[in-house]
Amino acid sequence: MKWETVIGLETHAQLSTASKIFSGAATAFGAAPNTQASAVDIALPGVLPVLNRGAVERAIRFGLAVGATINRRSVFARKNYFYPDLPKGYQISQFEIPVVQGGTLTIATAQGEKTVRLTRAHLEEDAGKSLHEDFHGMTGIDLNRAGTPLLEIVSEPDMRSAAEAVAYAKTLHALVKWIGICDGNMQEGSFRCDANVSVRPAGETKLGTRCEIKNLNSFRFLEQAIEFEVRRQIELIEDGGKVVQETRLYDPDKHQTRSMRSKEDAQDYRYFPDPDLPPLSIDDAWIDRVKSGLPELPEAMKARFESQYGLPAYDARTLTSSRELAAYFEATAAAIPGEAKMAANWVLGELSAALNKVERDICDAPVSSVQLAGLLRRIQDGTISGKIAKDVFDAIWAGEATGDNAADTIIAKKGLKQISDSGAIEKIVDEVIAANPAIVAEFRAGKEKAFNSLVGKAMAASRGKANPAQVNSILKLKLGA
Repeated sequence: MKWETVIGLETHAQLSTASKIFSGAATAFGAAPNTQASAVDIALPGVLPVLNRGAVERAIRFGLAVGATINRRSVFARKNYFYPDLPKGYQISQFEIPVVQGGTLTIATAQGEKTVRLTRAHLEEDAGKSLHEDFHGMTGIDLNRAGTPLLEIVSEPDMRSAAEAVAYAKTLHALVKWIGICDGNMQEGSFRCDANVSVRPAGETKLGTRCEIKNLNSFRFLEQAIEFEVRRQIELIEDGGKVVQETRLYDPDKHQTRSMRSKEDAQDYRYFPDPDLPPLSIDDAWIDRVKSGLPELPEAMKARFESQYGLPAYDARTLTSSRELAAYFEATAAAIPGEAKMAANWVLGELSAALNKVERDICDAPVSSVQLAGLLRRIQDGTISGKIAKDVFDAIWAGEATGDNAADTIIAKKGLKQISDSGAIEKIVDEVIAANPAIVAEFRAGKEKAFNSLVGKAMAASRGKANPAQVNSILKLKLGA
């Protein structure tokens, strides 16, 4: 039997406010345990929560970015459950009326673009953190994170593979960073996903029983966890068993998911409106103010890159995968008018490859956009060939020259200027023809590859400095091609 995978993601994005959602305590990462947990965060008697305006504005910003409905009235509820790092015995969240409803996110898949529907995005507070590593036979509780503002973004079950789920998570991750509502630091837990996974016979419309895999904090773990869980469920069903709705954890060392607890339903949490928080009211003027502060969004920028610079859709989408990468490209393209495609090729090619090799971000690139533009300008005016340009790029990357004119400095210092003198090139070509009669004979016998061999030898003889177009032209003339 063929099976279809059905996946929906619940993503927790930690909002980039300086203080917590209901108190003035700091949200900074890395403080000593329990030094940033205020009386409000742990619900000591007599304290009252006060909603953080900045958290609401970040939620509105997200809703506008995904084309969602911003509910003018939303309600905070108490979600009751026991957990050691939940000091109140309940979590303040939103249930029936979230601040953001609906919306869509467009992702790139192997089959082309796909639209994933969003169910909702609601505000809530984070719990504390249980620490197991430093305590033998015991668990330590750090409540610094308790009360940190989260936006929980829930998708519809629209994804059909682990690869699609990762594409969605990466696109969402880029968006929340792009609009400045979350730093996206997955190592610090600022962006983490829960994956709801089920399988059903191909062609079936009814959803299968789902399992939720909690707290996946890397794209690699997300993909591995989903792939394992899909295999587990299919094998279980085919062996005559039944999938039980439950919450599972992924063990990256064993590459498998394991049962954590039975999956609670909404009624198990005994939701009721928080009596200490009035309904949240958002008017049109507030939404308009937030909208006016939004940057150009990735989809709009992608469309502009295609129309303004004539870039292919793939290039435009890749360049707009992060705001910093897009800015780097635009700065480079602006410095060499008419050569946007060459700028895109180098940013997505040599530069990205070099960054990936050392696992660095575009913000930390040793080659600035001005320096890259200066290098491309020398390809454009024929000073150096594309091949030599890669050597110049490597030298700038290694810090052999600094400043805006680093490319010119390296070209001059290493004597890399391209030979464009036709007399000098003709002499090199004559010597190559004389030294390689067998290859010349092969070419004249109809072997086209022999011509490329002669071009290579001429370029090698010039130490890569000869103008390739002139080498080709003169060689064809000499061979009567």
